[in-house]
Amino acid sequence: MGFLVLLTAMLPSRRLPTLSAAGRRLGRGSPMAALGWCRGTAGLARGSPGDPKLPAMVEAFYRWAAAMMEAGATQQGGLPWVCVILETIRRCSHVLEVAFPLRRDRGAWEVVRGWRAQHSQHRLPCKGGVCFSSSMGADEVKALAALMTYKCAVVGKYKRNVKHVVTWDLTDFSNSVGPGIDVLAPDVNTGEQEMSWIADTYTHTLGYRDINTQACVTGKPISQGGIHGRHSATGRGVLNGIESYITNTEYRDCVGLSPGLPGKTFVLQGFGKVGLHTMKYLHEYRARCICVGETDGTVYNPRGIDPKDLEDYEQGHGTIVPCDILIPDAIEKQLTGQNSPRVQAKIIAEAANSPTTPAYEWDSSYHLLQSVQHSLEQWFGKSRGEIPIIPSPQFQAHVTGASEKDIVYSGLAYTMEQSAKQIMTVAARYNLGLDQRTAAYLCALEKVFTVYNEAGFTY
Repeated sequence: MGFLVLLTAMLPSRRLPTLSAAGRRLGRGSPMAALGWCRGTAGLARGSPGDPKLPAMVEAFYRWAAAMMEAGATQQGGLPWVCVILETIRRCSHVLEVAFPLRRDRGAWEVVRGWRAQHSQHRLPCKGGVCFSSSMGADEVKALAALMTYKCAVVGKYKRNVKHVVTWDLTDFSNSVGPGIDVLAPDVNTGEQEMSWIADTYTHTLGYRDINTQACVTGKPISQGGIHGRHSATGRGVLNGIESYITNTEYRDCVGLSPGLPGKTFVLQGFGKVGLHTMKYLHEYRARCICVGETDGTVYNPRGIDPKDLEDYEQGHGTIVPCDILIPDAIEKQLTGQNSPRVQAKIIAEAANSPTTPAYEWDSSYHLLQSVQHSLEQWFGKSRGEIPIIPSPQFQAHVTGASEKDIVYSGLAYTMEQSAKQIMTVAARYNLGLDQRTAAYLCALEKVFTVYNEAGFTY
């Protein structure tokens, strides 16, 4: 899962630039073509009309950002080389597919299929979650891997180019997992138990000579080498991301919000591990949760909902309601062109992977302000945490005696703050206004581009 903060404001429509001839020769159409499905034209895969599939959504947002980079390269005279690198970034580097028979308890046999995608190997080790899901296929896995590349690039340092990518090594199965190669993490329907199994198996087989063997996975129990603060890190990262923008006068004034979180109302779409901790942290900052939606019902209370009470509350009712902050933190494609007229939030803080479709973003004339998903030992680590925690110099000077959780939270807050500033800087440089999603994609593409341009291609 990913995290991004979205500020919504009604803006005039803008003309979409077209890609260069060199870009078209490499297989990319114009941004209008990339977003053509929401304009009534063909070109991108979709589920139902106005309902694109996840791979198409990732592709559309990528193509728009790539067009912006190509436009700048045209002015500087380096277009052909830029197009080659951008096309390399667009494609998934490696995909491993497995199939094996499984005997069910009732005696029947079935073939289980699985995929592991490495979108980019410009930095190692690779990092990504493990999902158990009947609704995912190879295309979805590759799209999620691409999102991991972009999200981790955004939170990486400019000078150090720290980036962790969802990947697998196809060339030698015996070396496909390890602390310096590919680090696994919990994701959909996986958790501490599954990570413990994987770590134990690796330790007693391929990793018996590796002193860092436990680092082959993140999201482990504390007793098995996990870290304090991981469970709530995603929710805290959502809080940090919202704070980065709600404390910025320029962006805050654009959407008509008053300073600070106290008194702000927010709505959660999903009440899992991410939603619960997000709600708790916002509640501590005196924001008021007025609605929580789940698959089997909705709880609504205009006076506010207490996080502890909600954990035991099962019966719900209601629909999308007016609020200051909307937090979709469950699955993708929850904000679409169909339901966009009913969304009345000033800030949309995405804590899920791609919950907003391009149709929502463009047809409703809303422009989304993207921060980044945070992560840590277990979870961009998208919601599950794979992003480097970088303590501030001030914190490092006073780190003596600090608990592990203090270190994690301090580094997380610093990483989110710096990432948000970088996105804002890119938005200003490209004159994107509130369209911070494109700014985030550009920020990621520029960093990955720099690695390929300076270090060469990796194989």
